[in-house]
Amino acid sequence: MTVVPAELADTSVGPPRWLASPGKIVVRLLVYGVPTVMILAPLMSFLAYSFLEQKDNIATGHLTLANYAAFFQSSSYLYVFLGTVKLAFVVAAVALFLGYIISYLIWRLEGSKRYLLLLLSALPLVMNYVVKIYAMRSILGFNGFLNSFLMASGVINAPSKLFIFNQTAVMLAMAVIYLPFGILPIFLALERIPQSLLSAAADLGAKPGQIFLTVILPLSLPGSIAGALFVMVIALGDYLTPQMVGGSEGFTFGRAIWSQFGMAFNWPFGAALAVVLLVTVIALIGLASLIARKARLG
Repeated sequence: MTVVPAELADTSVGPPRWLASPGKIVVRLLVYGVPTVMILAPLMSFLAYSFLEQKDNIATGHLTLANYAAFFQSSSYLYVFLGTVKLAFVVAAVALFLGYIISYLIWRLEGSKRYLLLLLSALPLVMNYVVKIYAMRSILGFNGFLNSFLMASGVINAPSKLFIFNQTAVMLAMAVIYLPFGILPIFLALERIPQSLLSAAADLGAKPGQIFLTVILPLSLPGSIAGALFVMVIALGDYLTPQMVGGSEGFTFGRAIWSQFGMAFNWPFGAALAVVLLVTVIALIGLASLIARKARLG
C-alpha cells in the first residue's frame, strides 16, 4: 500500500497560490512599488536628464556626454567638489567625536535620566532647519555670542570675522546642526552591548580603560560609522547652510547644483552634477559598509 504524503493528498482544484490572497498582493505592491516610484523613478529621471544636450536654455533631446565632460574638464567644479568632500569629512569627524562622547556619557547614566537626556539631545531634530541656521548665525556672527564671550574673556580685542561667512563657519554650523544625527546611532549601538559582557570583562581583571578599548569601542564601531556616514551624506548635499552662514566664501557643491537648476536653468548639467554626487554617496556607503563588516567580523 502506497502512502501519499498529506501535502499531496489534497487534490481539490483551487486558484493559484498567487491569487489565493489578494490582500497580500496589494500589500506587496505597496511595499515594493511605492519606494520604486517615489525613489528610483526620480533618480532614473535625473540620470536620463544628465545625458541630454542643451542649447539656448532648451534641452534638444539629443544624447551626449558633454555634461559630464564639462564637469571633469573644469578645474573650478573639481576644486569645489573636492573641497565639499573634505568639508563633509571634517564635519562627520567632529560630529563623530562629540557625538560619541555625549552618547557614552548618556549611556553610562542609569534610570530615567538616560532617556531624558537622550530626548533632549534629539530635540533639535524637530526644530525648523532655518531657525537652527539663524540660531547659529546669532552665535557665530560678528556681534554674536561667541565674539562677545571672547572679548569679555580678553582673548580678542575686537570682534573677529573668523567665525562667520567662511568655510570655518560652515563647518561649525553643520557640525552643531547635524550632531543629533550622529548621537542617535552611536547611542543605539552602545545600548545593544550586553551588560553581562562588561561584567565578565571586569571579573576577569580588566580595567575600565581596557574594557572600553577591547569591548565597548569595537562593539559600538558599526553604529559610530553609521552615524558619521549619516552626517557626511547630509553635509555633502547641503546648500542652505553654506549659503546663509558661509557667504561667498562658503561655496559648496550643493550650491553649485542648486545654481544650475535655480539660476542658470541648465538642468542637464545640474542633473549631471547631482549624479556625480549620488555616485560619491553610494561609494561612501559601500566603503562604510565594508569597514563595518570587517569590524564586526574582526
